[in-house]
Amino acid sequence: MTEFTAALATFAAGPVSTTTQARIITSLSVLDWIAVGRAGAAEPVSTLVRDMVLAEGGNTQAHLFGGGAAPLRGAALVNGTVSHALDYDDTHFAHIGHPSVAILPAALAVSEWDDRILVDMLESALVGMETSIRVGLWLGRGHYQAGFHQTATAGAFGAAVSVGRLLGFDTGQMRSVLGLTATRAAGLKAQFGTMGKPYNAGLAASAGVEAALLVHGGFQANADALEGSSGFAATHHGAAYQSALDGLGDEWLFETVSHKFHACCHGLHAALEAARELDIAEPEVAEIKIKTHPRWMSVCNQLSPTTGLGAKFSYRTVIAMQAMGYDTAVPGSYTDKVCADPRIKSLRDRITVEADESLSETQAHLSLLRRDGIRLDATHDLLTPMSISDREDRVRAKAAKLIGADDSDAIWSMLRTGGRALDLANCVAG
Repeated sequence: MTEFTAALATFAAGPVSTTTQARIITSLSVLDWIAVGRAGAAEPVSTLVRDMVLAEGGNTQAHLFGGGAAPLRGAALVNGTVSHALDYDDTHFAHIGHPSVAILPAALAVSEWDDRILVDMLESALVGMETSIRVGLWLGRGHYQAGFHQTATAGAFGAAVSVGRLLGFDTGQMRSVLGLTATRAAGLKAQFGTMGKPYNAGLAASAGVEAALLVHGGFQANADALEGSSGFAATHHGAAYQSALDGLGDEWLFETVSHKFHACCHGLHAALEAARELDIAEPEVAEIKIKTHPRWMSVCNQLSPTTGLGAKFSYRTVIAMQAMGYDTAVPGSYTDKVCADPRIKSLRDRITVEADESLSETQAHLSLLRRDGIRLDATHDLLTPMSISDREDRVRAKAAKLIGADDSDAIWSMLRTGGRALDLANCVAG
């Protein structure tokens, strides 16, 4: 049976009817991706990968975060890695993957090289990101729990489809590129906490470009390598849930992507949003109790971190920072100095964290006891629908903090009014 591959290829190669919401959210994700990519361009992993690619030379086909240009596969590798270096990019919780960092580097590189208009690039990116989500759902949570990084695995298929669409693939070619990508898609959760995690995103983008270019040139591959006894799902702990096809072509799951508004582990964001609703300020705080899903207790519950990196994985620290007036949306707020601040330590000691199995992975509950004896409570779910206007305001505000209001506004104007992909690629270089 190759029902999934056939349906996905038909969707990816055919005409699509996009909603206004899907188009706006795609544009917001592009703005967000460029902002976090430029902000992460000087990270050690970014410079290592960029320097390697630039040292190899070759045709200067696509711009790079941090400057310079490289061949398509190298540009996708660099820009995917760099834009995930801060782990501040969008997330889709349905399959626990980061769509933009795997697909946008591939889509923009090929669109720049082929001198495409932005409308084409954005549509191909949306189809690619939707594909990555559908593949992720098809593989199921067991694939992720077994140790595979969905951003890298499902993302590679989305990148390949996005490029294939730009190259004008028919359904048969789309099936071939999905099959060929099945032998290239890779990435392990074992790399989490190292430079290997953002590198996984770059691998997905580069693999997608490579597979699509080869198929475009006439490369023959097993078009059904996603499915079957020796296919990708069977060999990578995939469940092959056919329900992943539900609504394909009519419903855009990408519309429920979650943008990060705090420069820390996504597991902390529901608590930070709940604290934001309570408008917590340090002078008023007697104690704060946080309840979260049990899975986050071993991921982002460092009790007394001493480093800025550790602070990004600490409920008590980030809530204390927010109450003390630190801007948790700015990566530079998380420092060793902040962790050593006696005021942060004092407030942190008044914050407790508990596991609560009644909460979902995207929820958190905060209970604030003020010094005047009044108790306030708030629960936030990251899956709660956000209006388009609110989402736009927050994404644009985040981008302005990372790259400046002028550049942020100029990129947003370009995305909304159209133009050529080359103009957007120039914005990547900064």
